[in-house]
Amino acid sequence: MTKFALRALPAALLTLTASLAWADQIPNNTFRLGEYWLFYHASADDISGPYVPPGVNLSVKNVQTPYVAYLRRLSTHFTAELAFGVPPLTKTYGKGPATLGSVPYNGQEISSARWVAPTALLEYVFFDDSCALRPYIGVGVNYTAFIDRNSTAAGDAASGGPTRIELPSSVGLAGTVGVTYRLPQNWSLMASYSASRVATHLSALTAGVVRTTDISFGPQTFVFAVGYSF
Repeated sequence: MTKFALRALPAALLTLTASLAWADQIPNNTFRLGEYWLFYHASADDISGPYVPPGVNLSVKNVQTPYVAYLRRLSTHFTAELAFGVPPLTKTYGKGPATLGSVPYNGQEISSARWVAPTALLEYVFFDDSCALRPYIGVGVNYTAFIDRNSTAAGDAASGGPTRIELPSSVGLAGTVGVTYRLPQNWSLMASYSASRVATHLSALTAGVVRTTDISFGPQTFVFAVGYSF
């Protein structure tokens, strides 16, 4: 047994050395660039405040924006991701009565805002590093700040004058599922589906009059991207 062990030892050391060399060759950093398709599943309370009839509400349109992400490989199965998009312009439309008094409302673009919305995720990656096709799941936190908030001419008319829009920032849970496919020379392709909780309290201020509503945007995204690892 001792002779067999001594003969087997060089082979075992060679295998271990090869494994360590393979691990050293695996890149730990990845940048991705692609496209977000952002679909809102928004719900809001009816707008409340002075001179607001029942049933006045809001809706938002889906948007598309470039996606950028940095990933850090933590181990064979765990990766940390910081993802964000070029701040998309999200437009808000009137929903409810056809008019407010004599002013058109339903379907009119009444305000807009850009989203700065980074998301930090911890992802579990299936299979091992030798597999080209690797699905993954992840959970994390989304932070959304609303900038460039503007009321349109139609929004000002519906509100009765120039209106300032206030939207506090949102922090909520996020989740993702996706798949990556490794290409030659450290390139890869990625596709994913994600959902996050983004909710805020809207205040519209018009000549001292304040009208409010609570909005849950319920954003869901599809992403297609190319990555480079180093």
